[in-house]
Amino acid sequence: MAGTPPRSTRPAPGADEGAQVGDAGARSRYPEGADRPAPVATHVWRLLALALPSTIAQLGAMLLMVVDVLMLGRLGVAALDSASLGRVWALGTLVAGMGLVFGIDPVATQAWGSGNRRRYEGALGSGIVVALASSVPIGALWLVAGPSLRLLGQDAALTGGASRFVLAQLPGLPFLLVFFAVKQYLQARGSVLPAMWVTLLGNAINVLLNWMLIFGRGGAPALGIVGSGLATSLTHAFLALALLGWMRWRRDPADWRGAWQRGRRRHELGEVLGYGWPVALQLMLEVWTFQVATLLAGRLGAIALAAHTAAISLASVTFTIPFGVSMAAVVRVGNLVGARARRDAQRAAWVALGAGAGVMGVSAVGFWLGRFELPKLFSAEPAVVAAAAAILPIAAAFQVFDGLQVVGCGILRGMGQTRPAAAFNVLGYYGLALPLAWWLGFRLRLGLPGIWWGLALGLASVALLLLAWIRRYGPATMPAGAGRQPAAARESR
Repeated sequence: MAGTPPRSTRPAPGADEGAQVGDAGARSRYPEGADRPAPVATHVWRLLALALPSTIAQLGAMLLMVVDVLMLGRLGVAALDSASLGRVWALGTLVAGMGLVFGIDPVATQAWGSGNRRRYEGALGSGIVVALASSVPIGALWLVAGPSLRLLGQDAALTGGASRFVLAQLPGLPFLLVFFAVKQYLQARGSVLPAMWVTLLGNAINVLLNWMLIFGRGGAPALGIVGSGLATSLTHAFLALALLGWMRWRRDPADWRGAWQRGRRRHELGEVLGYGWPVALQLMLEVWTFQVATLLAGRLGAIALAAHTAAISLASVTFTIPFGVSMAAVVRVGNLVGARARRDAQRAAWVALGAGAGVMGVSAVGFWLGRFELPKLFSAEPAVVAAAAAILPIAAAFQVFDGLQVVGCGILRGMGQTRPAAAFNVLGYYGLALPLAWWLGFRLRLGLPGIWWGLALGLASVALLLLAWIRRYGPATMPAGAGRQPAAARESR
C-alpha cells in the first residue's frame, strides 16, 4: 500500500516507533524535502495517485444516495419527496460530525510525514472517540427530524415519511462516522485504495438490501421508505466493519490498545477537536447555504425549483472530482509539512489548486456547451429545460471557483490552519452569497439567475480569500519547526 512502511521495518507492537523514525526516516520517505523542491511533474503524479482513488470513493458515496432515490422513486412521488426531505436534515446535521472527525487530518498527516508513528496511530484512537461521541448529539437531532422540518415550514404530509426514513438510518450513524475516521487515518499516509474498494462493494450491498427491504424480495418484508433507511444503515455498518476488518488483518496499527489509550488522552482529543470544530462549522455553513438557496428557488415556483434542482445536481456530481483533489491535497501538504519540506509543501499546494481549477474548467465548458441538453436528463418539460439552460452558464463560472475553494480548504487543513476557512465561509456565504441571492432574485426581480449569481459571487469571494491566504501565509511561510512534533515531551507522557 502506498505510503506504508515495509513489514520488515515496522517496530514490534508497543515499541516507541516515534523515536525510531526520526529526521532521516522522514526525509527518506519524502525525498522532496531536499534542498531543492521536486519538479512539478513529480508533484502532479503524486497528487493524481491519491486523487483518483479518492474521487472514485467519493463518487461511490454519492451513488449510495442516488440508489436510494432511484429505487424509492418506484414507490411514488410521496415516498421520493419524503426521502429527499429526510436526507436534507440528515446530511445537514451529519456534516458537523464529519467536520469534527476531519480534525484528525492535520495530526495524522503531519505525524506520518515527520515519522512519528505513535502520534499517527494515536490520531486513529482520537478519531474513533470523536466519531462515537459526536454521533450522540447528531442522533438526538435525528430523533426530532419530523418536528424540526415542520418548524421549517415543510409539508406535514411529507415530514412523517421523512422522519421514518431518518430514524431507520440511526443505528448506522456511529458506524458511518467511525468509517470516516478510519478512512482519514489510512488516507493520511497515502493509503486510499482500501476505502475505495470498500465503498464500491458497499454500493453493491446497498442495491441488494434496498431491493429486498423496499419491495419485500428474497423473503424480506416490504418496508417501503423505512426499508430504504434500514438498507442505508446496514450498508454504513458494513463500510466501517469491513475497513476495520481489513486493518486488523494487516495488523494496522500494530498496537491497537496503545493507539486507543493515547487517542483518549485529554491533550490528543483536545488537539483533534481544536482542528475539527472549524471544519465542522465550515461544512455546515456551506451545506446550509445551498439548502437555503433551494428554499429561495422554491419561492419562485415549481418550474424554477425543478431547474434549480437539475443544475445543483449536475454541480454536485462534478464537485466530487475537486473534492478528491482536496483530499489528496490534505495528505500531500500535511505530509510535507510534517517532513519540514516547506518549499515542496507550497509547490504541492499550487499544483493541487491548479488541478482543482483545471478539472472544473473542463466541466465549466461542458456546462456551457451542454446547457440545452444536460437539463433533459432531469426533465422533459420544455419550461424546466429552458430555465435550467439559462442558469447553467452561471453554474459554469461557479465551477472554477468551487474547485478552488474546496482544494484551498484542504490545503489549510493539511497545514493545520482550519479556522481561516471557516471565517471565509461566514463572510463569503452569509455576508455576500445569500444576501446577494435574495436581493438579485427578489428585489431586482432577476429570479432564478439572480439567486445563482449571488451564489457564484459569494463562492468566488471564498475562493479568492483562500488564494490570498495561501499566497501570503502558505506552507512556505510556516516556522522552520512547523510540523515537527515535540516527540520527547509527548512520548514520555
